[in-house]
Amino acid sequence: MSGARIVSARIAAAHDGSAELVVTLGYDNGGTADVTLDEAAGAALMQACQASDLEGLMGHSWQNVREALTTAYNRFQNGGTQHA
Repeated sequence: MSGARIVSARIAAAHDGSAELVVTLGYDNGGTADVTLDEAAGAALMQACQASDLEGLMGHSWQNVREALTTAYNRFQNGGTQHA
């Protein structure tokens, strides 16, 4: 899985009407997987990749996606219920 990279990204509507970022990871064996990030995780990914648009995400490691999801998850720790 070390070679997994972002091969595409798009904006989608969440069930509550907010925007989500859907990134497709491409694996060394040719497989792909979609990962959906909520607004906070999407913003964290954009910042981690220093991307100003979706094209700027292409080619970045899946590890940036993992870190963005962790960042978004951690905003709810310590009893917080923050919203993005």
